[in-house]
Amino acid sequence: MHACTESTELGLYTRPAYNLSRADSTHPLILVCEHASRYIPEALNNLGLDAAAAAEHIAWDIGALQLAEQLSERLGATLLSANYSRLLIDLNRPRHAPDSIPAQSEIYQVPGNRELDEATREYRRQTLFKPFHARLQTLIDERVAQGQAVRVVGIHSFTPVYYGQPRPLEAGVLFGQAKAYAQRLLDGLGEHPLKVAGNQPYRIDPLGDMTVPVHGDARGLDSVLIEVRNDLLRSPEAVSRWAGYLAPLL
Repeated sequence: MHACTESTELGLYTRPAYNLSRADSTHPLILVCEHASRYIPEALNNLGLDAAAAAEHIAWDIGALQLAEQLSERLGATLLSANYSRLLIDLNRPRHAPDSIPAQSEIYQVPGNRELDEATREYRRQTLFKPFHARLQTLIDERVAQGQAVRVVGIHSFTPVYYGQPRPLEAGVLFGQAKAYAQRLLDGLGEHPLKVAGNQPYRIDPLGDMTVPVHGDARGLDSVLIEVRNDLLRSPEAVSRWAGYLAPLL
């Protein structure tokens, strides 16, 4: 049996794993933005990606943090958001999912994630993944213990072109067990001239998703992910428009 060697990335992750806003809110909603940041420590050289690719949707959900922050402000709701790129480790994937630390994301190769030793993988799990989910669990635990209502909503964005195929959908509500809650959101969004759908452009998969199955469905709490096409979140005015659609429904 071989001893686990020390990670080559030891000491690189000097930022906190997450930001937390309005932790003491009594609003039932806990907002989560797992793909809020594209930050990769400089020493990792963008994991071998050029600057343009490292700024693309593979590294983060473009516009999602701005939307989540506006919703948090309008509702006075708690927001937990990631401080590092999803390419280092995806906070909305189970730790052992194949794309937890992707060597390829959509059409992009990620050289810095190829052939990672287990010590480095585990270091990223312990330093980035574990603190984020432990804090989310604690937020939920505290409210449940106090008898408060809790809903967990992830805020995401998706690329308008995926593997070369255009996506006409403007927004999706992804859900597992929270069908009634998701339907209320879809009905509300449907009152605007928007192209929206349930479980599009992705579906919740307990083997491939983290936030909804673990922190929502497994605890009997209403939980969904909201996906907005990222070309609709490229300006402050556009973000404000979507916050206006979503805040009353949430």
